[in-house]
Amino acid sequence: MIKEYLTDLSAQKAPGPRPSFTVFDILKVIELIAKKGPIGRGRLAKKLDMGGGAIRTVINRLKDSGLISMTKLGSSLTEKGHMVWEETRQLIPHKARLLENDLTFAAYNVAVLVKDRGDRVKNGLEQRDAAVTIGAKGATTLVVKDKKLVVPMVSKDLEKDFPLAFKEITNLKGIEENDVIVIGSADDAKKAEYGALAAAWTLI
Repeated sequence: MIKEYLTDLSAQKAPGPRPSFTVFDILKVIELIAKKGPIGRGRLAKKLDMGGGAIRTVINRLKDSGLISMTKLGSSLTEKGHMVWEETRQLIPHKARLLENDLTFAAYNVAVLVKDRGDRVKNGLEQRDAAVTIGAKGATTLVVKDKKLVVPMVSKDLEKDFPLAFKEITNLKGIEENDVIVIGSADDAKKAEYGALAAAWTLI
């Protein structure tokens, strides 16, 4: 399963120090290489705000796993890497920065769409806690139920109760019944994005 596979890439390898990066750094590196590759290590480190040692370790693990290949121009996805990227995109096909609205509660807010996982959402607290653990202020979880956007314990009809948020969120493409939209909120863009991904990760 893709979740276990990518999580293992970010895990501590014995013997050795605890990694200074997370599975979401792995995801982001794969995404950047897929969209902008070939891309050099220095550029990746700058875009992810990671130290040279950490990005070197990430690149080495991706290379050793057969997900990327290296040339003088930088890193590119292999056929296996493209398969992993496409499998990830099927689960989390869309991600978007949101403006502050009547539902968000921080300066930076990122929404991710998780396909067909609405039945796994209980009350949204698990997703909120996962976002906080990764450094975000929190996460708001929405579920498409009976053709309405529902926020567990908050709103049974987002369009009626939070019209500004509804207008922004429905700009995401491909929202269908039983899909989940998770909004990560934080004081900086990276933590908001990683908060949303961490929350989404609980549903995969």
